[in-house]
Amino acid sequence: MRLKDLPPEERPRERLLEVGPEKVSTAELVAILLGSGMRGRSALQLAQEILAQAGSLRKLLDLGVAGLVRLPGVKRAKAVQLVAALELGRRLWREMREARPVVTSAAEAAALLLEELRHRPVEHFVLLVLDTRHHVLDLVHLAVGTADEALVSPREVFTEVLRRRGRKVILAHNHPSGDPTPSAEDVLLTRRLVEAGKLLDVEVVDHIVVGADVYVSLRESGRW
Repeated sequence: MRLKDLPPEERPRERLLEVGPEKVSTAELVAILLGSGMRGRSALQLAQEILAQAGSLRKLLDLGVAGLVRLPGVKRAKAVQLVAALELGRRLWREMREARPVVTSAAEAAALLLEELRHRPVEHFVLLVLDTRHHVLDLVHLAVGTADEALVSPREVFTEVLRRRGRKVILAHNHPSGDPTPSAEDVLLTRRLVEAGKLLDVEVVDHIVVGADVYVSLRESGRW
């Protein structure tokens, strides 16, 4: 089946536009880069086969153009596109690691989060994953909700923190209404995550709620 024969909601490009790049699979992202498949295989099927043969994105990058063109269905132009995209990702990660801002207050966290969240039309729940010295290891978009809520679980939160070897985490989400006043549900969720973090030796440092141009820190406002 060709990609254009799939329902629009199942096509990688359309799905990325609909749900955002963080919510599509790695195979779908590779399919978008490939652009087209080969006889008998869609771009998505080809992407899945390439990833299966390589074993990981890191190994895919290590193959280089010379190694990629040996894979079935990958010609030089597609190999160059894949290598260029992977190299950009690697350089971005290097920049982030080299920058590694230190966050020791709600104001410093909000400075990183306001531009990321304040104009979102629906709720986004994100994590600022920190090491023991409060260096930012990653900014993780964990959940996207409706205009009113984003649902998250302790398992999802701490899986992402531990995957990045974080020891501390700042929770954050936006209120599309522009009013950052935490709801009762925000407070209950925060307390639940604080207790779960204690069991895993991960400190929940704060929970920042972002509005239009302002924020509220649940810790600083004494809500837990």
